[in-house]
Amino acid sequence: MKKKLGNILVFILVIGLSVGYGIYKDDKSKVTINDIYTTEFQEQALSNLENEKGNGNYTLQNIFMKYNPFSTNTQSMYVYFNTSKAAKITYIVSCADYADFTATAYQAKTYQKEHEFQLIGLIPNCTNTITFTATYKDDTSQSVMKTYDMGSLLGDEDIQLKRVSGSKQDLGNGLYTLLGNDSDDQDFVYMYDTNGILRSEIPIIGYRSHRMLIQNQTLYMSVSTHRMVAMNHLAMIEHVYNLGNYIVHHDYQFDNDGNLILLATNEEKNSVEDCIIKVDVDSEEVTELLDLEDLFGSYKESTNHKEGSKWDWMHINTLQYLSDDSAILSSRETSSIIKINDLSTNPNIGYIIGNEDFWKDTDYTDYLYTKVGDFLTSGGQHTVTYMEDDSLVSGQYYLYMFDNNFGYSTTRTDYDWTVNKGIQTSILEGTTSYYYQYLVDENEGTYTLVNSFEVPFSAYVSSAQNLGNHIVVDSGIAGLLSIYDTDGNLEEQFSIKKNNRFIYRIYYYDYNGYYFS
Repeated sequence: MKKKLGNILVFILVIGLSVGYGIYKDDKSKVTINDIYTTEFQEQALSNLENEKGNGNYTLQNIFMKYNPFSTNTQSMYVYFNTSKAAKITYIVSCADYADFTATAYQAKTYQKEHEFQLIGLIPNCTNTITFTATYKDDTSQSVMKTYDMGSLLGDEDIQLKRVSGSKQDLGNGLYTLLGNDSDDQDFVYMYDTNGILRSEIPIIGYRSHRMLIQNQTLYMSVSTHRMVAMNHLAMIEHVYNLGNYIVHHDYQFDNDGNLILLATNEEKNSVEDCIIKVDVDSEEVTELLDLEDLFGSYKESTNHKEGSKWDWMHINTLQYLSDDSAILSSRETSSIIKINDLSTNPNIGYIIGNEDFWKDTDYTDYLYTKVGDFLTSGGQHTVTYMEDDSLVSGQYYLYMFDNNFGYSTTRTDYDWTVNKGIQTSILEGTTSYYYQYLVDENEGTYTLVNSFEVPFSAYVSSAQNLGNHIVVDSGIAGLLSIYDTDGNLEEQFSIKKNNRFIYRIYYYDYNGYYFS
């Protein structure tokens, strides 16, 4: 059949690939998943894959496909073939009753002859029709179709999220990534497309993944309290980073050298969630960069602590690492934002953004920035995020966040949060949280609220992400994923089935350079 851009050759190939999970939905799954996140398991899986693939002549008409060979993504397929001419590859996953999923597969060059990638987006308990299209430099193309009967998921999460308000928003071809739908059973990372359809289920050992970091076609994520991993674009684990006596909590970032900077708890201490460590991504060496007690020792000693309980005196929940080796931290326990200068060499306090009366009579009042305007300083905020803007002068930038608007400190029972008019103090009776955006001026030592709007209340956890034209908000305890425009108008909202108490964090990632091109 002639088409303007060339000949389209369509082959319908029904193939009987066996449904074989590397992990199983039974009482042994946690032990087995623990094994999966080892280099020994992954190297054996790679050997098995290479042996099965062999030296076959794989073409667009004879594609080699292997379901989830590394047991790291329940809805994925390893794909390999060659084309006679350099091509880029797109695929469409189709399944009755669900919207199609379309992606351009990642490859090192836009056009190349060898094609090896991880396909995602399979729908469970469904006959998936997969359409592969090779498009050549002259704009001609060829397509083939294959089918694959996928089995069930490992978890019981919703395949289709319920849209409770608005309509689909055009954010691109990325994925809403659910980080921390914690449970007492098996834990996962879930990825949903912009139709609210599940496209990836990644099992982890436990606890949660806090953020997905990508560099050099490698994804870095936490898979338990004591383990980080590096997963290549084919879904194979290449590094497992054992944190020793440290527990990762809440956040991590890359430093200037591409190493990992993590918020951590030192298990050898009597306090929690107050350290920052570095993990060398090549040597896997773990180094402590900062114990906040060294900078805030007198404040820590002034806080309440019951013998034998966790001394959670600071509770850092977000980390932003900046190119000048400074770090911006969000402290839930003090409802403050703290900047640390010279993190890797000589850590020192840059500033504190918080309620002045909370910090009065401490040794840290000189570090407080001045509030410009009449607004309520954030309470128990999460996902404080650094954002530059070309319109700002040097020394100015934005910090945006999910402002829980919740005032409570287990270690400061002397402080009355109700003096902050409008702040919520009840988990069950609270009504309003906010998206907050500050303009921070380090030249003047000030912060100003430049954008805010109400979002569904969540006393703890939750996230906000500014994508430019859209703002993605997770109200964690409410179990709501909301998309707003920058003026705070609700554009779309999904409800999410919670495994337990909350959805910890949701970020939208485009996954370019990893899953997609």
